[in-house]
Amino acid sequence: MAPGSLLLALLSVLLLTLTQHTTDASLPPVPVQQPTRTFHASTAPLNAVLRNLIPQSLEVPPALSSTGLPSEDYVSQLSALHGENAIPPAKSKPIWIRIADEFKDTLVRILLLVALVSAVFSYMEMKEMAATGASSMKVFIEPAVIMFILVMNAAVGVKMGMGAEASLEALNSLNPSLTTLLRSSVPLPGSNARNIVPGDVILLKTGDKVPADCRILVINGGRLGADESALTGETDTVDKTTETIEGDDLPLQYQGNMLFSGTLITAGSCTAVVTSTGLKTEIGKISASVAAAKEDEEATPLQKKLDVFASKLTSIVGVICLACFFANANKFNDEAFGGSLMKGMLYYAKVAVALGVAAIPEGLPAVITLCLSLGTGRMAKKNVVVRKLPSVETLGCTSVICSDKTGTLTTNQMTATKIAYFGEHGVQERTVEGSGYAPIGSVENLERGVGMEGSGGKSCLVDFSQVAILCSDAAITGDDETNTFARVGEPTEAALCVLAEKLGAQPASSDPSSVIANFNAKKWQSAYTRSATLEFNRDRKSMGVIVSDASGAKKLLVKGAPNSIIERCTHVKLDNGKVVKMTDEMRTEIEAKVSEMAKTPLRTLALAVKTALPSSIKSYTGGPNDVANHPLLGDPSKFVSVESSLTLVGVAGIKDPARPEVAESINICTKAGIRVMMITGDAKDTAVAIARDVNIFTKEQVESGDYKAFEGREFFNLPEETQLNTLKSGNVVFCRTEPADKQKLIKMLQQLNEIPAMTGDGVNDAPALQQAAIGIAMGITGTEVAKEAADMVLVDDNFATIVAAVEEGRCIYASMQAFICFLISCNIGEIFCIFFASILGLPEPLTAMHLLWVNLVTDGPPATALGFNPPDPDVMDQTPRKPDEEIMTKWLLTRYCLTGLYVGIATVGISVWHYLSEMGLGWKDLRSWTQCGMKGYGGGAKVDCDALFSKEGRMVPQTLSLTTLVAMEMLKALSAVSVDNSLFVVPSWKNKYLLVGVLVPSLLHVFVVNARAAGFPGVSEAFGMVALDKRQWIKVLQFSAPILVLDEMLKFVGRRVNRANDLARRKARNQESLM
Repeated sequence: MAPGSLLLALLSVLLLTLTQHTTDASLPPVPVQQPTRTFHASTAPLNAVLRNLIPQSLEVPPALSSTGLPSEDYVSQLSALHGENAIPPAKSKPIWIRIADEFKDTLVRILLLVALVSAVFSYMEMKEMAATGASSMKVFIEPAVIMFILVMNAAVGVKMGMGAEASLEALNSLNPSLTTLLRSSVPLPGSNARNIVPGDVILLKTGDKVPADCRILVINGGRLGADESALTGETDTVDKTTETIEGDDLPLQYQGNMLFSGTLITAGSCTAVVTSTGLKTEIGKISASVAAAKEDEEATPLQKKLDVFASKLTSIVGVICLACFFANANKFNDEAFGGSLMKGMLYYAKVAVALGVAAIPEGLPAVITLCLSLGTGRMAKKNVVVRKLPSVETLGCTSVICSDKTGTLTTNQMTATKIAYFGEHGVQERTVEGSGYAPIGSVENLERGVGMEGSGGKSCLVDFSQVAILCSDAAITGDDETNTFARVGEPTEAALCVLAEKLGAQPASSDPSSVIANFNAKKWQSAYTRSATLEFNRDRKSMGVIVSDASGAKKLLVKGAPNSIIERCTHVKLDNGKVVKMTDEMRTEIEAKVSEMAKTPLRTLALAVKTALPSSIKSYTGGPNDVANHPLLGDPSKFVSVESSLTLVGVAGIKDPARPEVAESINICTKAGIRVMMITGDAKDTAVAIARDVNIFTKEQVESGDYKAFEGREFFNLPEETQLNTLKSGNVVFCRTEPADKQKLIKMLQQLNEIPAMTGDGVNDAPALQQAAIGIAMGITGTEVAKEAADMVLVDDNFATIVAAVEEGRCIYASMQAFICFLISCNIGEIFCIFFASILGLPEPLTAMHLLWVNLVTDGPPATALGFNPPDPDVMDQTPRKPDEEIMTKWLLTRYCLTGLYVGIATVGISVWHYLSEMGLGWKDLRSWTQCGMKGYGGGAKVDCDALFSKEGRMVPQTLSLTTLVAMEMLKALSAVSVDNSLFVVPSWKNKYLLVGVLVPSLLHVFVVNARAAGFPGVSEAFGMVALDKRQWIKVLQFSAPILVLDEMLKFVGRRVNRANDLARRKARNQESLM
């Protein structure tokens, strides 16, 4: 086999080997055993639940619910059957696999191949130079530099990836390590939760985290509340019961007799029996979903585009290199190579490799990583913490944002926005100013102080404020350093406290936040003492307190559901202080007002008082903890009779208001072609109202009913084709969703080729966050699990921040496209330069060292600086890019081939100009330069071949070519501040970093050119450059300046191409929505 054929065969085998092994080397997910759930602990009778927990081989303890499991041997048998109450952590990838993953990128592999081939040729050249005694190690500079770049790029990637996939491990942090077990009738506080088995009886109280899924046996004190937001996404405390729930396969929200692992007891205490542990708990199932989502996780659009781009680049470069090599086959035996075929082949193989070096942007992987890192810094300033670098760019092509409601679209601060009470002429409704827990603002047409004793006289609003403050376990606190306010206790009660402050006296403007927070509440609390509490329960739907003033006189204050309270009211107190009997007309009027407020929708609470109390209560002198033996206050069944014959003092309308900036942000999304889907645990009416407030639905859509809103399983019960058609267009609202629904929606959107961004904060959101193209966790309310599964975290939990991040993502993509196109267009010019010189038989205008100098030193800083490009004026006026749209579109490829063609012509042209004009050589002689010194060359005249084509004679035209190339690339960099907008619209000085990025390499190049004159001859010699005179510098400018004019002309055409493409995308979307 000929040496050249052997070389090509070896290269082909090497390339094939490198490109075949592209499968993911990640470790398999933690094996999860999915139990068949034919038995439901929430819907089965308690006896059946207890029987189901104990295997047939063991007897059910006769009094399990009151004594717990018996002996240790009994527990050991159950433990052997069910295993440890823990979620196995996922195994971390070894470092060597992480490093190997960094070399899976197609472009990196191409660069690795170029480095290896270059190293082979460098070794051969070193042996040849060593034979002549010349210094030879510098020939390895090129492959060494490329390998250094690849190693550094891999190091950055490994560092960013370490710890990014810890979702399953974070689930364990939700499981409490200690709990109180009941075994053999003995409470065992401080027991290790990992040792719990199904059938164990546990004792829980306020503040405890639930260690496993449990069925409630006994509720102590009448009420048990749990915070299940981490699992269900609903922020309200869930009231629990011991009753068996009717139904089959109920969502978690409706399993009122169950407690779930990782949730929090917020009120009361109970005894419960464990029904599931470890991977069989609801959290355990989520861990399985997270693992499955990891398996389904797709490459980001950027990764896909770079792989496609690199594959095409490989094909194009391979063809060009081979064409260049074989086009010169007739010159392999030239006398210039001493008649040696091998030397001739080696020379032109090196030319082909130089062409490969010219075509491959060596610094591209590092510049992309750096650009994404710079983007994360800018996003951090916008309250977005990026955990996975590629997600920065993915945001730019987001087509659907699936958002939670609470805390993202809304403030997550319950606020009283309406108040209704009776005046002499019927029900009066007033709007309450302000939002959140800041007690700043007033009530429409009411003066401050109207709700305070003394200044408010005997108005019903005084009693209203008294109930709001004293019939509550909540409080508002203020932070003097940050001037912010927060709640302690239930959100609804906190909203009433804030309303009472707005009805009360006005604190001084100089008062600190800690004083303003409870300025009026402290006055009420100092004037009255709570004697007893009538705890809330589901039956009467109200809560009451008995308070005593300084004289010992007692008063009942009650708040609760309006339908329950109004039914028990016999009188009404007016705003002038009069108490009148409630007539049927008054009852109908206030009920109509409540119904009207509920449709807004507002969560309504009625407030009432009672002074005519039974004698046993009037004479009661104990405190809240002494009521057990009282005939009325100690018996919850008597609470309804105590809370009868009430006097209504008003109704409050409360809601979690929309963030004020969200409505405009969704308008921006609509303009940018981004659809918004709200996913919430709230009821449909509430969700639709918020959707209308924030412009997800228009007012006209809501009034006509022409909107897409689904409750519970309504959507997923539709035929699959109908589901997909529903998701194709428009904004959609999903209410009362189950934990797995988000992940289903993400998969369906991805099936429709959408790029969905998903927000989430709870444990239940982790699989969907992992599955989505962009998983966005909440920084304030988000669980650690959600944050670990997400690609980025919102510091302020604000939807408007997502939109700002999308704009930043689009800007980053535009910047990346600018520097990628800049680098590629430069390389296209270099390809044309070498190809023209090779095909025309001209002396090579650039060496491999020159090309490496251009690609790394003079191209690198401007390309990096392009990462700081300002956003285009129309960045949010365009529809999202298609996921499969290439970075280098057909138009851009055409455009940069045209500019590259000019770069190639100019670079070769100035070298030809030097030989023809300055050296007086003829065109024919120049093309046959390898024949120099032979008979007949130069028309028979004596020619100094060394002065023309060797040493310094070769350096002058190469310096001219290199300097012209550098000048054109600096001018193109200045023009690349925007890919399509003219320099007159987005001038270069909008990016100050770009000015520095162009100035520094320009000065560096000038220094190298003039290094010999500056006293550094070794620098000029190392790079093969010499100083230029004034005439030559002018000629460099003449050859390079036209590139700006050409680029402006092509931008003009490009803007029209983009408008046409954007219009086509919008039409395509509209047509899809009609299908």
